[in-house]
Parts: sequence; C-alpha cells; structure tokens
Amino acid sequence: MNSEESSYVTLARIVRPQGRRGEVAAEILTDFPDRLKHLKSAILWDGKANRRSVSVRSCWLSMSHGGQAVFHFEGSDSISDAEKFVGLQVQVLFKDRVVLPEGSYFISDLVGCDVLVAGGKRLGVVRDVQTTGEGTAGTPLLSVDSPQGEILIPLAVEICTKIDPAARRIEISPPEGLLDLNRRE
Repeated sequence: MNSEESSYVTLARIVRPQGRRGEVAAEILTDFPDRLKHLKSAILWDGKANRRSVSVRSCWLSMSHGGQAVFHFEGSDSISDAEKFVGLQVQVLFKDRVVLPEGSYFISDLVGCDVLVAGGKRLGVVRDVQTTGEGTAGTPLLSVDSPQGEILIPLAVEICTKIDPAARRIEISPPEGLLDLNRRE
C-alpha cells in the first residue's frame, strides 16, 4: 500500500442503487457503522487512481440484506445517477477515523509490527489479526510470521504486555508452551 492509499480509510463499498431517488446501498466495512449516519462529506474511490469528494445528503442504516448503509449523495437524483456509484468505496481521511479508547487498536496499526519476546528477542512480524467468535466474544489472534512459520498469539493484555504501534513493536510475555503450539516442524 502506498502512502497516498494509507491516507484514507474505507468505511463502505457501494453495491447497488437503492430506490428511485438516487440513493445507493453500500456494504458496511467499519466496526463503527453509526458514524456513517453523521457524515457530511465523503471521498469516493474507484480502487485505482480516481478519488473525489462528495457531499452526503443523508445516510441511514438498513438491517435488510445483512445490514447495509444507504447513502444519498448530493447531485444524485435518479437510478441512472446512482448506478454511476456502484463499485466505489466510501472513504474518509485517515486523520478523521474514529478515536479508539485506551488499550484498543486498529488492525491496520498492528499489522507490520515486530513482535518481541520479553527480553528483546525478535519473534517475527504481525501479518494479520484474526478475529474469533462474534463481536467481542472472542480474543483476537495475532498471526505472526516467524522464521519457524506462522505463530498465533492471543491479543490479550496478559500476553501482549506492551503494544506500541507508533514504534511498530509489540512485546509479549507468553505462557510456557504457547510459542510451540503452532510451529510447524
């Protein structure tokens, strides 16, 4: 991802026109869908090089179709206007993303962090964060690429004792045997 792409956060992807007045239905891609209802403007991106700012007339959340956001953008007054938005991503500037409470992190902040075992030995790099269970029921797992293969580390305060996304470091204090569970011989 280049630096321009990382300057934006995608909140939704437009999937189809909705109704006859120029509204569009969008797949929700944020853990904070209520914020969509309060957007006054957004950035529409085609996934390539084209981004443009657009005013948001309104947005509401629909529980049908697995939960979607319905946007009505300024200047979109018909089905044919709405069809032009299909496939575009709805974004905001990175600096405008939701502020998380202390001790919570965006997955994008953790991916790429070095993982160090207490004492400073480098274990590997976070490749992904896997969620388990529905909502907040499960403990996420850090998928760490190490010289010995993938290692899964629970993202629990007892194990991940120091998380510093700005320094791109996560220090862990794993219980005995944890690092051997997922290693492939």
